Amino acid sequence: MDLRKEAERRVDAKIEFQENLYKYLIVNVILAIICVLFLHSFWLLFFVMFFWGIGLLDKFFKAYSLRGILDRESMIEKEISRMGD
Repeated sequence: MDLRKEAERRVDAKIEFQENLYKYLIVNVILAIICVLFLHSFWLLFFVMFFWGIGLLDKFFKAYSLRGILDRESMIEKEISRMGD
């Protein structure tokens, strides 16, 4: 895979995660205020936080994965360099 395209894909995933995180925080703060002032309960807030949080975690793991650590090519290169020593 082209290095530039891979870098662009990773940056796009990080930007998407950050945008979603900001939206998550803003919406949940507004929803918390509504729950306190009008509903006098937090079930709606917890419901939204939980399910949206699952999607947010998915985006986090896609953006900041352990791909660099578990990359097959980099592991092969490390093993070759160890064998050469």
